[in-house]
Amino acid sequence: MLKKLSICFFAMVSALVLCSLTSAADKPMRLKTAWMDEHETFLIWYAHEKGWDKEVGLDLDLLLFSNGMDIVNALPAGEWVFCGNGAVPAVLGALRYGTEVILIGNDESYTNAVMVRADSPIAKTKGYNKDFPDVLGHPDDVRGKTFLITTMSSDHYAFSSWLQVLGLTDKDVIIKNMDQAQAVAAYEKGIGDGVALWAPHMYRGEELGWKIAGTVHSCKKGLPIVLMAEKKFAEQNPETVAAFLSVYLRAVNMLKTEPLESLVPEYKRFFLEFTGKEYSDDLALKDLQTHPVFNLEEQKALFDDSKGQSTAQRWQGELAKFFTGVGKLTQEECDKVGDGKYANGKYLNLIKEIKPYK
Repeated sequence: MLKKLSICFFAMVSALVLCSLTSAADKPMRLKTAWMDEHETFLIWYAHEKGWDKEVGLDLDLLLFSNGMDIVNALPAGEWVFCGNGAVPAVLGALRYGTEVILIGNDESYTNAVMVRADSPIAKTKGYNKDFPDVLGHPDDVRGKTFLITTMSSDHYAFSSWLQVLGLTDKDVIIKNMDQAQAVAAYEKGIGDGVALWAPHMYRGEELGWKIAGTVHSCKKGLPIVLMAEKKFAEQNPETVAAFLSVYLRAVNMLKTEPLESLVPEYKRFFLEFTGKEYSDDLALKDLQTHPVFNLEEQKALFDDSKGQSTAQRWQGELAKFFTGVGKLTQEECDKVGDGKYANGKYLNLIKEIKPYK
């Protein structure tokens, strides 16, 4: 009898231990991620709301930041392992901390703009440079003027690209560094002669009647939003990176398939609940329409470096070279990141499955 009781006891203990180990193994891995109040964040927010992260063994903690450089500067404190960020801060992240670009979040070239008031002399000239017929401004009306910019950001790239079209550089104007919300508020109060904004802030400018003097697209350049990873974590957890990317790409498939009008209610809820901003139906739809996204096959093509520098690497390299040209990076710094090789598709190739979004 005693022997039977002992066997039963040890069987019960073994079962409890096995159950505990199974529960621990099934518990999702909690990961800190960093985002801005922008279109790309909607995709991961929506995925998190639907529990898609937990379906692949992750529990994403979504942290909100006001700009991309704040995200980069938060990395040493361990604030994130994945983030959505502008391509410009991604250059600085790679330079300072060795971060990797692991995905293209969307195309931001249409939604980073230099804006001026409707009665500005800058708005009176269109197509000064015949190669850029949609760009507003004349160098004589721009030189020496004050512009509100979030420096070392995607809108700084838009601004400097616009100046370049007019034959000018950053040195020809006065730049006041402000975050996006501050820049909108200051320009609305009459401070500055122009402002560089990304969406959704540029939409507020349009509501106020400000004119778009130029976008990255009208200046004939490329500008992606990228997803970044902390290099050490990514290299030690490649399958986790692939799982994270599969979650984001699941939302991408939804955006590329569903009528965008049907997503407006959820898009508005995202901005209200996650960022505290109220969007109208028209504004929400416009933001969805002006941010192209790329599915897995398109991503692999963008990151394909089998025949030399990939498109993603070229975009990042062009940014590094551009900011070197305007004195924001030294040549030594550019040499470290100018090839853009920190943008790589190795984790894309580890994705085993992207689950159907419905």
